[in-house]
Amino acid sequence: MRLTALILILLANIAVFAQSGRVPSAGTSPAAPSVADATVKQMFEEVNGYIRAKATEFDAKKVEFSDGLFKQTKLEQRQLAAKYAAKASLRKDLSADDQYYLGMLHWIAENLEGTLENLQKFIASESPETGRKQTARSVVTVVLAKQKKMPEAEAVLAEYLKNEPTKLTERSRIGGEMAKAYQALKDFKKMAPHADAGYTASKGLLKDATSRSRGLDEILDAGMLVYEAYRDSGELPKAEDALEDMRATAAEFEAPGFYYYAVDQKIKFLIETGRKPAAIAYYGASIGGAEKDFRSKTASADVVSRLKKREKHYKLLGEAAPELPMIDQWFPGEAKTLAAYRGKVVLLDFWATWCMPCFEAFPSLIEWHQDFKREGFEILGVTRYYGTVNGLPADTLSETADLKRFRERERLPYDFVVMKDQSAQMLYGATALPTAVLIDRKGVVRYIEAGTSSARIGQMREMLVKLLAEK
Repeated sequence: MRLTALILILLANIAVFAQSGRVPSAGTSPAAPSVADATVKQMFEEVNGYIRAKATEFDAKKVEFSDGLFKQTKLEQRQLAAKYAAKASLRKDLSADDQYYLGMLHWIAENLEGTLENLQKFIASESPETGRKQTARSVVTVVLAKQKKMPEAEAVLAEYLKNEPTKLTERSRIGGEMAKAYQALKDFKKMAPHADAGYTASKGLLKDATSRSRGLDEILDAGMLVYEAYRDSGELPKAEDALEDMRATAAEFEAPGFYYYAVDQKIKFLIETGRKPAAIAYYGASIGGAEKDFRSKTASADVVSRLKKREKHYKLLGEAAPELPMIDQWFPGEAKTLAAYRGKVVLLDFWATWCMPCFEAFPSLIEWHQDFKREGFEILGVTRYYGTVNGLPADTLSETADLKRFRERERLPYDFVVMKDQSAQMLYGATALPTAVLIDRKGVVRYIEAGTSSARIGQMREMLVKLLAEK
């Protein structure tokens, strides 16, 4: 997600609770406020406007609000919230309104117990302020869901839905958190309606120009929860419907990345559920469909390009893993065929010494090797000669020696092979590095993806655990 979108989302998620338009000016110093005489509400407003004030300050000083600076500013806001919450908690005779704003300070500080204690007191108070009470109910529901206290969360949610006003921002957050809680508890039947509610609210936010703050990435996350709920509860037609709705939503808002993700997910889903011919047919239809669904030729061309790059992967998924051709070196074990790994789950990791994203994947691979080796998991790294060492031309002998030193330096506990050429990469469609291929115990390709994002790593681990459970 772009940094601008992240900032807008964060501001929206906090501002929804503010119930106030007060924001510190660019000339204030939010990091060092005077709080001796400040009300709890004023403390909250200072914290709530912190990121916006800092963004304005950085803009005035021509300082680029980078991802790292954004994370640092968010941390500062959280620390400031914790500091103010601690000071406010020492005061005697807190009013109902004070309890509300103290609870919200704890919320921004990510202190769930403090949030719960104070907002529950506010809800139980005789305060007539219905807007804040609804906001408090929404936050309490989310906190209870995070704590996996689902009966309590359901009860507070029922109260929230009985009262007004309800807000799409709040409904979206509640639906998502309730769905994720039930997902963690593996109660997919109860997960589904909450995922549906969160997704519907998220789409409503996107369609409302005055509330368009969450962005398409947030809609994608909400839609995937719906898909996963129905997939894991065995309701396959509804799972497909969820992916189709995501595709249609992406087309409506001219979002090629979102569109591609929905189509790609459906193709993989069809293959994984034993419907390979339908998957290939859907792939072909989607090539033409993208050209019709988008007004922008640039957007449709983007989708078509992405899908065509995946064609090799789609054809390999669900098929027997082809043997690796043109192996020159095997480090450090004895050379063997992929067929020799039958009965084990195998991860082929296509990488190179010059590939920085490949380095980012190593810690996860090393951890999985340690955690799952006894369950029948093997990793085989796959690289090739590139004719260079440290950016300088090198012969095969020098490159081999460098690869050996590299393995020892990085402490890679698993074997890797060195190919004579790029034939193995072409065979597996590993045109981008790193590319990961998971092969099940029967020697069938079940997963192929490129990249090392946290989402990719999470998906890979999820599939790995699934394959290890299969006998």
